Amino acid sequence: MTDWSTYIRDIPDYPEPGIVFKDITPLLADRTAFARAIEELADGLDFDKVAGIEARGFILAAPVAYRYGAGFVPLRKKGKLPFTTIERSYDLEYGTAAMEVHADAFAPGERVLIVDDVLATGGTASAAVELVRQAGAEVVSVSFLLELSHLSGRDRLAGVDVRTLVTM
Repeated sequence: MTDWSTYIRDIPDYPEPGIVFKDITPLLADRTAFARAIEELADGLDFDKVAGIEARGFILAAPVAYRYGAGFVPLRKKGKLPFTTIERSYDLEYGTAAMEVHADAFAPGERVLIVDDVLATGGTASAAVELVRQAGAEVVSVSFLLELSHLSGRDRLAGVDVRTLVTM
């Protein structure tokens, strides 16, 4: 069993005073830990595509898709995709945001694994689930490298299989 927390560095007061940023770059830099994380984010799941949440979710989702022979679909911030899109707005601690996906990214009924780096308040992940469903696909699971349990993000994903490699 891997102690994932040894690969996550705390950066105090980033991006603003009072916030402790969870830096995953030590894990990404360790080829053994990174490869194992890619394996474990999707182990035992059956899916057709992997949807990665911008931006750090791309770092994990694309290799998961490659490893498991699935397609990769980016879930992007509003205005970043060049083709016809569908979108979902969501609340953040400090305002609102919107996420988009190409309208033709998923075929009806496709099984989708959503991947991101951190589960915090759950707003972004919940919007991703709703967006994939709006596109006509089925969400198999949402996988995260790290969960910040004190923020209760899992509560916003009720009824969805949620996987995390480390909970802090």
